[in-house]
Amino acid sequence: MIKKRAGVIGTGFIGNAHVEALRRLGGVDVVAITDTYGAKEKAEVLGIENYYNDYKKMIDECSLNVVHICTPNATHYEIATYAMTRGVHVVCEKPLSTTVEDAKQMLRLAKENNVIHAVNFNNRFNPMVYEMKNIIEKYELGDIFSIHGCYVQDWLLYPTDYSWRLETALSGATRAVADIGSHWMDMAEFISGLKITQVFANLATFHPIRKKPLKPIQSFASHLEEMIYEDIPIHTEDFATLIFRFDNGAVGNVVLSQMFAGRKNKIVISIGGAKQALEWDSEKSNELWIGKRDGYNQVAVKDPSLVSDRTRQTINFPGGHVEGFPDTIKQNFAKIYRAIDGYEEDYAKFEDGLKQMVLCEKIIESSSLSKWVEV
Repeated sequence: MIKKRAGVIGTGFIGNAHVEALRRLGGVDVVAITDTYGAKEKAEVLGIENYYNDYKKMIDECSLNVVHICTPNATHYEIATYAMTRGVHVVCEKPLSTTVEDAKQMLRLAKENNVIHAVNFNNRFNPMVYEMKNIIEKYELGDIFSIHGCYVQDWLLYPTDYSWRLETALSGATRAVADIGSHWMDMAEFISGLKITQVFANLATFHPIRKKPLKPIQSFASHLEEMIYEDIPIHTEDFATLIFRFDNGAVGNVVLSQMFAGRKNKIVISIGGAKQALEWDSEKSNELWIGKRDGYNQVAVKDPSLVSDRTRQTINFPGGHVEGFPDTIKQNFAKIYRAIDGYEEDYAKFEDGLKQMVLCEKIIESSSLSKWVEV
């Protein structure tokens, strides 16, 4: 078997997660990384031979099959365009871009150049999330009435917490919605098979001024007391309440927050149907709650001997052996790399990334007008 050659652009928290997942995948060599700061030192830590400060040079010199884009949102369009026009497949972090127009252009270029195009909506591939989809497709829930939940974190709780994601020029016009809300909305549509058709949004910024450290810090780093700061105005939201209408008449809502103390990365999605209900909580990621009106409720636990055949493909360890966040990334990449080999797979494509960009745009519009907006 000829191994595929991958290059990772951006080696922060999520870039390192891409490297680790690819190595666990097998059949892929991570031959190079690109980072604008400390590329040599980061390559040494990761055990990668080739390193670059310029992604163009990496793409031109390394004969890559795939690039993984793990850089600030505002750079995605430029990097993806350069790679795709050279016949290189692209795996891009979410959100796909900072504007709907750029996302449309990225999708057009992907199709014109006949390359695989993927977005890392990895939460689709937690085994029990995937099992929710299979249960719904077998109509065991009946008609879906409601979808609701939350995605909450606390890493931006303090005014001294800072990240490039807070800067509109790098992140785009929306933050909590694009950064974590896009994951939840993609899960809701993927699991249910429904489409969001209308949205009503309320966005809030609790720290209109934040203190930016005058030396770099890593995302999700602990609060630092001894630091010199400058005051920076913030134009993106810390919090969002979103209400949805779906194409079958179902309703839904989600609460998003990056300032909810004690919750590091909690996702909940609940789906209510005419026969049963389902709920998944990322803090109990290997469990799926099944609610019944006329019988005992159940908790299904991840076990390849018990789940559906399709879900079994997202599991690599026996029952009783927990699989979590890194495994969802690996399972997503497994599907993407199988697609490169010509198989049909249900990973998120640029069409899905574009849909999330449209939703972000409509959510901003709804919040500014305080009314329902058609998607």
